[in-house]
Amino acid sequence: MADDALIHDPSGGLARLIAIMARLRDPERGCPWDIEQDFATIAPYTIEEAYEVADAIERRDWDELRAELGDLLLQAVFHAQIARDRGLFDIEDVANAISDKMLARHPHVFGDESRDKTVEQQTRDWEEVKAAERAGQGRRGTLDGVALGLPALLRAVKLQKRAARVGFDWPETSQVLDKIAEEIAELQEAAAGAGPDRIEEEFGDLLFVMANLARHMAICPETALRRANAKFTRRFEWIEARLAEAGRRPEDSDLAEMDALWDAAKAEERHRAARAR
Repeated sequence: MADDALIHDPSGGLARLIAIMARLRDPERGCPWDIEQDFATIAPYTIEEAYEVADAIERRDWDELRAELGDLLLQAVFHAQIARDRGLFDIEDVANAISDKMLARHPHVFGDESRDKTVEQQTRDWEEVKAAERAGQGRRGTLDGVALGLPALLRAVKLQKRAARVGFDWPETSQVLDKIAEEIAELQEAAAGAGPDRIEEEFGDLLFVMANLARHMAICPETALRRANAKFTRRFEWIEARLAEAGRRPEDSDLAEMDALWDAAKAEERHRAARAR
């Protein structure tokens, strides 16, 4: 069959991947697991693959990035095949929709507007076009359309950006820092005697304002936290390695010793960074 030849063609490209997914979802010849999936069951994998793409970029592992982009592309093809099976749309509709959106959002490239704009002006124009699109879809509230499924930290930044567009924002970073101090005091007060719900609420308020600080400082909080996680992992593994050299494990140590080893790990990282300059 024609699709069999395409499926086994190593140079078949995107058409090959689409054919493979169609076969996997085929009720008679496909894979039982793939056939059983729907949008909701696949969504967590889609989110996971997006983060694995970001991780490969963070580590500058370009071979892995190629593989992870393939995994992410598979997710788009999978969702599109589910939609096709239900008579909703297919991958061509997806590609055409995003192509139309790119044309509409780049009139300075594909239309008759001037390209002689700053990046900041182009960003403002982009946001104005998106706002018009939301209005055309009946989304008139400032916060309408900020996806509920986003990671909470990223969604906090998007909510704050939307509110800032209509003037609901602190003009100075120092005011955000003052608010952080206020939220820390409220969290300390709650921790001293409030119930778990109040403590969680105050902790959430603090995280929300920290996300706002990241926005004011032009920092992506997700990226900052990923780097902090990587740094913690790297330094703790250094601690484990030093203890292993003495035939010991972390549970054979204590906080004072591991804290000293942590400081040594920091010092070694600074030394390596200085030599690399």
